[in-house]
Amino acid sequence: MIFENVRDALAQQFEVDPETITMDTSLIDDLGADSLDVVELIMSLEDMYGISISDEEAAQLYTVRRIVDYLEKLQ
Repeated sequence: MIFENVRDALAQQFEVDPETITMDTSLIDDLGADSLDVVELIMSLEDMYGISISDEEAAQLYTVRRIVDYLEKLQ
């Protein structure tokens, strides 16, 4: 469920087919995210899950797997 939510958010933000996003997808290398894209994604995740992600934590969330693992630990 978390993976699907993250995948769909990324697909919408980067206008790509959700099927192309896997757990190993890199935000920067595969999706071409820049710092503003990452900030927008973090804000979306915070709204979606009702959480607050620090800048230090956000800096570690550079692959889909890291994002999913981070969100799973919060539940």
